[in-house]
Amino acid sequence: MSGNNRSKRAIHISLVVSVVVFGIKFTAFVITGANSVLSDAAESFVHVFAVGFSAFGIHLSQKPPDEDHRYGHDRISFFSVGAEGMLILIAALTICYQSVKSLITGVEVFHIQTGAGIIFLSALINLVLGIWLVRTGKKENNMILIGNGKHTLTDVYTSAGVLITLFLISTTGLMFLDAVVAMAIAAYISIEGYKLVGYAIKGLMDKTDEDTDRKIRNVLAAESGRDITGWHDLRHRSTGNTYWVDFHLLFRKGIDLEDAHRQATILERKVMDALDEENVIVTIHLEPEGADVAHHKKLRDNYSDNRDS
Repeated sequence: MSGNNRSKRAIHISLVVSVVVFGIKFTAFVITGANSVLSDAAESFVHVFAVGFSAFGIHLSQKPPDEDHRYGHDRISFFSVGAEGMLILIAALTICYQSVKSLITGVEVFHIQTGAGIIFLSALINLVLGIWLVRTGKKENNMILIGNGKHTLTDVYTSAGVLITLFLISTTGLMFLDAVVAMAIAAYISIEGYKLVGYAIKGLMDKTDEDTDRKIRNVLAAESGRDITGWHDLRHRSTGNTYWVDFHLLFRKGIDLEDAHRQATILERKVMDALDEENVIVTIHLEPEGADVAHHKKLRDNYSDNRDS
């Protein structure tokens, strides 16, 4: 099975399981009437929509480039992760609202042991699913799967908080703990949502990845020698599943074009190997030593003249 098919299968399994887990948690809320359980169910409800968007994102990201999208479609992964983060933040606000409301009107919790058993089952399912999604995402270099897996694991943590709350209520009789813990859960998942949104913004804004930059520069520094005299204008970015790298490579004057191209191709392969990613596209602009400064100045001057006119 190809990497693309494995990613699609993983997200489809995640979608089905997410629907089942939401049904389990909502049943627990109907039985107990606990706000903490409702907060857990609400987070799972949002997760169902997030996984659905992720499934669409994976499908679109794996489409090959076309006439309208020459760089492919995998940049949708940043939108997908960002949307999931925003949905988590919305869920956190909803949980806080419901918790404050219950503190004002009064808190009542019923059938605690039955509800706890149901929540424990849902947490166990999500634990297995979340670990599997994160591992599969890392193996396939798919950030959508990794983000979805981390969101699934936050479900486990919130469920654990709910279980502790139900235990404390059953032993102490302090019903207000239900609303207090629900708000604590909301605060926790909002941090995860913020991280996912931050990742999406960095990706969409092409923020330089320091580790990737270091690896490329190390390769270029090691290649400077008799024929290759330097390089400049290094740029690189990730569009989700693909890394794009381009730079200008300087050669000694008088070198044969075919020989220069051969050495550039070897260097291209070394950059791809250094990044150790499945999809790396390297573009190298060949230049004779000493000509780059004058030529680039002329291009910049022409560009400025065109903008001013």
